Formats: sequence, C-alpha cells, structure tokens
Amino acid sequence: MPYIQSSKSSIAPPVNLYYEDTLHGKPVVFIHGWPLNSSMWEYQLSELPKYGLRCIVYDRRGFGKSDKPWGSYDYDNLAGDLKSLIDELNLEEVTLVGFSMGGGEVARYIGKYGTKKIHRVVLISSVTPFMLKTGDNPEGIPQETFNGFIKQIREDRPAFLAQFGKLFYGVHFLNKSVSQELLDWNQSMALEGSPKATTDCIQSFSETDFRNDLLKINVPTLIIHGDSDKIVPVEISGKKSKEMIPDSLFKIYEGEPHGLFYTQKEKLNQDLLDFIVGSEEEEPLYDEENPEISDPLLSDPTTYPDTSFPIS
Repeated sequence: MPYIQSSKSSIAPPVNLYYEDTLHGKPVVFIHGWPLNSSMWEYQLSELPKYGLRCIVYDRRGFGKSDKPWGSYDYDNLAGDLKSLIDELNLEEVTLVGFSMGGGEVARYIGKYGTKKIHRVVLISSVTPFMLKTGDNPEGIPQETFNGFIKQIREDRPAFLAQFGKLFYGVHFLNKSVSQELLDWNQSMALEGSPKATTDCIQSFSETDFRNDLLKINVPTLIIHGDSDKIVPVEISGKKSKEMIPDSLFKIYEGEPHGLFYTQKEKLNQDLLDFIVGSEEEEPLYDEENPEISDPLLSDPTTYPDTSFPIS
C-alpha cells in the first residue's frame, strides 16, 4: 500500500500517511471529513478521473490506514501533513477539495504556506471560518455542545457514532435519505479512527479560528453547503466563508444535509467538474470499453486537455 511520511520533526517521529493516486491528469487532492477516512470519496473517485482529473486522497493521521500517533492533532500538524503529501508527489497547480473538517486543513495550509502550488480551492460543508461561540463569534456553537460529544464518545463510541451518522446524512423517521447499508459503511469508516484522534479532532475543528487563514486565499474558490446541515450549520460556516473570500462562488444545496458528497453525489461531481475543468467538451476522456484509445493521458501523461461533461 502506498504511504508518504509527514515531515520529520525534532520532537516527534514522522507519521506514515496512506494515500491513493489515480496518477494522470490535473491534480486534485481531496481531504476527508471527521470521523471518516478517504474511502468517503468513493463516488467522486469512480467518476472524476474519466474527465482528465488526477484524483488523490489520503487518510488523515489517526484515521483509516494511516498511523495513529499519540501526539497532537492540531491543525498546524494536519496542514503540515497535507504539505508533505503535495511536496512528496511534486504537485503543482493543484486543486484542494476539503470536506467539513478537511476544509480547515485547506485553510490552514494556505495560511501557513501560501498558494504558490495551489490552482483552485473547494470547500464542501466546511467548518471554516470558526465554529466555536466566543465573545467575537456570538453565532457559534457553545463549548458545552462539543464537550458533550467528547463525553459521549468516551462512554460509548460506537453508539455515539451510529447516531451521529444518521444526523450526518439527514436520516430521521420521515426521511430515509440513505440505506441502512450506507449507514453501516459509514460506521465502519468511523470506527477505524483511533479513539484519541476522534476526540482530539473535535477540539481541533471546534476551537480553531480560521478567519485569518481565509483572508489569505487568493485563488478561485468554490463553496458548497447544504442548507439543512445540522452538523455544520450554513449560517455560521458557508455563508461567512463566502463573505471572507473575495469573488468566491457560493452554491447552496437546498434541503441537503452535511453528507452531501453522497446524498447529492451526481450534482456535486458535476459542480466540481464545472469549476475545476471547464465546459468546452461534452464527452468524457475515458471510455471504459476502449480505455487504450479513448484516454490520451495513458499514452502521454503530460497532456491535460480541457474536458468536461455533462456526467452521464
């Protein structure tokens, strides 16, 4: 299995980070949400590479197949891991796609390292700019709410994550938006995370203020959020991020919950392609029946033609 190592530190050993890379096309790095791992992007990775995108996903430290260290899970470390991935794979002109907690990594990476290697940014259901209720952020979520999450996880992690999964996808008595099998899959991903990473990351995404980081985003940015998101309410996140990032494109998915990467996977894939690739062509590069003649990237990986859709 492919791994890269986080940057070496004088105070902590490097961390092995699991990643997957489709190898050909314009590079796009997807950063997953809490408490899942890179497998959540299945419905993007099965479609987007057909349109000339090199899709790269990785498991955050503490989750999935990556190492689960006992050290810090603060956003400086997490952004450093993202930098290690970009540097190790020699990526240039990369689009960063951050979902939920992953939007924080995108923001902190740019806040610390700038946009020299960044082409575009996509924030989906993102925790930016600041989740916590404070004196200068009165619309945020009270600290007691996050403390309650941590307490419940320490008492019965599987039970908490199962209930959280239903809220994540907007499942309730009158709305069975996803199958039980999908919820089971979600639960299996969540339980792969270490207990320490699961609780420490709650503190990280709730208490980290990304407002200064967002002010440094100077590349084209797409913000996508569901207006029925009960995990990260759009009023304190997507709408405020839009206000702080000049000329960003803001799309609200009406009636959609937090986990719209699945509940609106076709629409999301279309919007990602529109934003990242453009719309000069109408057919995918990749023909599953004749891959050797339909994908010019297989014969010349330096060729990145302008392509797009609509997705069939």
